[in-house]
Amino acid sequence: MNSPDQRFWINTVTLDHVEAAIEGSFTQADHGAGKRLRQPRPGDEMIFYSPRTSLQNGKPVRQFTAWATITGEKPYQAYVSEDFQPWRLAVDFHACERVDAKPLVGQLSFIADPTHWGLPFRRGLFQIPQRDFSTIIARMAG
Repeated sequence: MNSPDQRFWINTVTLDHVEAAIEGSFTQADHGAGKRLRQPRPGDEMIFYSPRTSLQNGKPVRQFTAWATITGEKPYQAYVSEDFQPWRLAVDFHACERVDAKPLVGQLSFIADPTHWGLPFRRGLFQIPQRDFSTIIARMAG
């Protein structure tokens, strides 16, 4: 059930990081920076778009790869290594199918230019209209 103040998000994340996030029930954005993770609120919905399998030399994926509901009130800092303590936000992931993004391009209002459809995803974490969220989820739900 949607509330009037519920928002919908896309988070651009490599597939290997999506798989780690699913295992840990969190989302991360902007290479671990915490600023934009303060925008989503509990109850908001987030779709993950994976451009590649991994950041360095990854193979192209170009799919919507996961869907989660935000459960965390605020970001928390995790210790991964001495050099990397990313900010994360708690989420609950939902069972869904991965779907290719390109066939949906013409149906998504946040993609202004279908010939350069990948450009919006370079923003990392960004808000989308509920209609676009529903279009993507309808495919992911099978």
